[in-house]
Amino acid sequence: MILDQLARLVHDGGVVALTGAGMSTESGIPDYRGPDGRRRVQPMQYSELLSGPEARRRYWARAYVGWERFTGASPNAGHRALAALQRAGLVDGVITQNVDGLHQEAGTRDVLELHGTLTVVRCLTCEDRTSREEVQRRLAEANPDFQVHSDEVRPDGDIALPDDVVQRFHLAHCVVCGSDALKPDVVFFGESVPRERVDEAYRRVEAASALLVLGSSLQVMSGYRFVRRA
Repeated sequence: MILDQLARLVHDGGVVALTGAGMSTESGIPDYRGPDGRRRVQPMQYSELLSGPEARRRYWARAYVGWERFTGASPNAGHRALAALQRAGLVDGVITQNVDGLHQEAGTRDVLELHGTLTVVRCLTCEDRTSREEVQRRLAEANPDFQVHSDEVRPDGDIALPDDVVQRFHLAHCVVCGSDALKPDVVFFGESVPRERVDEAYRRVEAASALLVLGSSLQVMSGYRFVRRA
């Protein structure tokens, strides 16, 4: 009965989808909270990343090792189904809390990445932006003997590493200003989503006939505010 109601709702078109980490779990990228809504992973806070080189060394060592496995993820049936709904003219656009780019890889257009993307790295000193692949190459050059293998992958594409392993890791630096204050162009916990991005999401929600939430526990206001607005 509920499925029939949902089908009729989507059949009318004009739907905007709001997606969370649960969309990507079948692709091998775990979520933060799981079905019970409890946080299972403690990500690095924005204030911690800003605290100094040692915190950034810890982040980038973990991200460096996890990147290959993270980028090996492919869209799953959920991503493909949403893309198909859009091609059929039933879904207008997607607001995603994910930073993995799998919606776009599945063929979805007009994706608003609320929390940014892991494919770009930003220098916090001079605001220069570089592709994540380029930064990965420079990290490899700076760490030719850093050989760590892991089957783990976490929601932000990193893994857990012991402190003694992290201490052997060398940071990459901005090629423009020389700073080591590099950050993936994503919204960290403790950081605010850019205002213009929030306003665009509100605009899409207000123009939609319905808001379809997929793969989100709605435990944080970052996504829940759009449900409240709807």
